[in-house]
Amino acid sequence: MEKKFVILNNNEKIAYLEQGHGEKVLILIHGNFSSSLYYKPLLELLPLDIHTFALDLRGFGDSSYNERVMSLKDLAKDIKLFMESQNIKKANIVGWSLGGGVVMEFAAAYPDLTEKLILINSTTHKGYPVFKKNESGQPIIGQVYSTREEMAKDPIQVKPVLDALNNKNFDFMKYIFDITIYTYKKPNEEDNKLYIDETLKQRNLVDVDFALASQNMGQSHNLYSAGENTISYISCPVLHFWGTYDITVPESLVLDNVNALEDQSTYIKFDECGHSPLVDKPEELTASIIDFIK
Repeated sequence: MEKKFVILNNNEKIAYLEQGHGEKVLILIHGNFSSSLYYKPLLELLPLDIHTFALDLRGFGDSSYNERVMSLKDLAKDIKLFMESQNIKKANIVGWSLGGGVVMEFAAAYPDLTEKLILINSTTHKGYPVFKKNESGQPIIGQVYSTREEMAKDPIQVKPVLDALNNKNFDFMKYIFDITIYTYKKPNEEDNKLYIDETLKQRNLVDVDFALASQNMGQSHNLYSAGENTISYISCPVLHFWGTYDITVPESLVLDNVNALEDQSTYIKFDECGHSPLVDKPEELTASIIDFIK
């Protein structure tokens, strides 16, 4: 799969994969520690009469990182600018994990550009908190970091991963994925090398971790930021996925989104599936997405 590149109006260079043709447009947004290539299983199964784009978000994969990400809204704006660059008037938008938070921001800010929304094991619209840790490394519930610099020193969730990215530590990142993402199936060795090599290109970890914790499209304060109630701006149909073996995003977070968007939501729960239905349930995932957008 060969990536293409485009310079957005904000001077960020975005890498992306493109396949297919036709009136139906599908835009795929990856999660944290990943890139467009993590959508390889889905791209291999999607029919070519769906015009599909998979993006490397700013600071991930082969995209540039000229301006720091201050909130997930920045990444949502990049999607809008990408659509403008490709003359896309309206699209079905998919977000996996952190990407779910990004595409919810997109659908809320740009409802006229959003046909339907698909959330794969998505973070909650209320933010994914990173709590301070005690001397034993356990989270101190309710105590949060006030700055990115402070969060960068988190001894469990942030600093070890940041060090691994800085040192291009393939084995450590593979270990992290094995225990947190691939809790049911594992990718084959060739694909896993492709994926982890992409992960090691990430340059924005602390910024997106802080942005993810600070996201709050709900109504009440989440300890990091006040609620903006922008989840109510999403007006399109929404398809939610979750896997019963997912230990990264608990079902309660997914149900936060389902309940907030109750009138327009469809919820599919996969048994024997971890945080990546792309690896664990690619055929079922693809078929459900095709059925939903067509």
